[in-house]
Amino acid sequence: MNANTKFGFIPVSSSITQTPIEEMIGELIPSLHSLGGEQLTDEMINVPLPVYYLIVTGGTEEKVLTLQQEREKFAKNEPVLLLAHPGNNSLPAALEILARLNQDGEKGRIIYLDDNTNKGWQDELEKIINQHTVFNQLKNTKIGLIGEPSDWLVASIPELSTIKNVWGPSVIKIALEELKLLIDEVKEEQIGDDLHSLTVRATEIKEPSKKEMKSVVKVYAALKQLIKKYELTAVSVRCFDLVVDLKTTGCFALSKLNDEGIVAGCEGDLVSTLGMLWANFLTDQVVWMANPAQLDESNNSIWFAHCTVPISMVENYKLRSHFESGLGVGIQGELSKGKVTILRLGGKNLEKIWTSNGEIIESGSSENLCRTQVKVKLHGSAKASDLLTSPLGNHVLLMRGSYAKELTEWWETFIEK
Repeated sequence: MNANTKFGFIPVSSSITQTPIEEMIGELIPSLHSLGGEQLTDEMINVPLPVYYLIVTGGTEEKVLTLQQEREKFAKNEPVLLLAHPGNNSLPAALEILARLNQDGEKGRIIYLDDNTNKGWQDELEKIINQHTVFNQLKNTKIGLIGEPSDWLVASIPELSTIKNVWGPSVIKIALEELKLLIDEVKEEQIGDDLHSLTVRATEIKEPSKKEMKSVVKVYAALKQLIKKYELTAVSVRCFDLVVDLKTTGCFALSKLNDEGIVAGCEGDLVSTLGMLWANFLTDQVVWMANPAQLDESNNSIWFAHCTVPISMVENYKLRSHFESGLGVGIQGELSKGKVTILRLGGKNLEKIWTSNGEIIESGSSENLCRTQVKVKLHGSAKASDLLTSPLGNHVLLMRGSYAKELTEWWETFIEK
């Protein structure tokens, strides 16, 4: 299969049809190829790619349902995509198939391939292909849970099987003790470049000692070893135990990993780490995990704060102590004003989402909040008061740009029941 192939399509025609497929839909095949499609046979139903059904004629209903039963054994929760065209009773067959799938509780949709009446079908299909690519990325992802989720995450400790079955990623549990042993084994000569990178760009080093700064860089080096050993795409770390047991912090390590494209969440919060991973795949943006620290209902705005932030997201930063403990190294970053998206996943079965576009209107430096602080004014129908009436948990995610529509559409397609 071509390395540039993004999806496969199976032409399905009636067994009584004598006309060659090429005569009926020949003009459509090059268009599908141009979008990254490859024509498949029925026997290729279980290829590790999105597979769509090109409904060539009527009388294909039972055949498509049989193919889909086989496909479901390999690709659970994958929505069914039917490609219909204006001739040979393709559209009525597609309507009947989708109606039956919906009766059976399956999700699906029809793309109508007609250059005369639906000129945007190629753009529509390309968007779906990209959404499916993210769906497959998630299924092939491993998240390392290093230590258990923090004790206070009473609404954010999903069953690992729920994460796998609903969203796709596998979770690999790794003892925090393994990380601690690796931190202890890191030599100072291994961390010189990363230590220099951390300190040379800081506009101020206020509380941390040189020893504390070396220690947080060792945490980063040790996490890199675990990521390589277990072949992880993302990590979620019970980082407060590092503060208590080793008098150090994971703030720098998680910041740098996110900047390197390895999604890294705090406090063993798997729900937030999953949300970060999904948002990163879908938008290609670095994602910040923070606490909603204060809110203003009258101005529909929220202050977010945390002691780490991806340095690529900030204009400048200071090195401070960790807010709650006064130990180790926290990062006080200043984020520039501009458009952002906020996001939170939740629910017992991770089936809920809260997201909104907004804009950063202020960056803060209060001494009674975690070090990096931004004030975000929400746009659209979302309200700051939603957090008071229907919260999904104590962390919210933030990324640059306006992506609430894209996130919601993906969620409606793949997750919403």
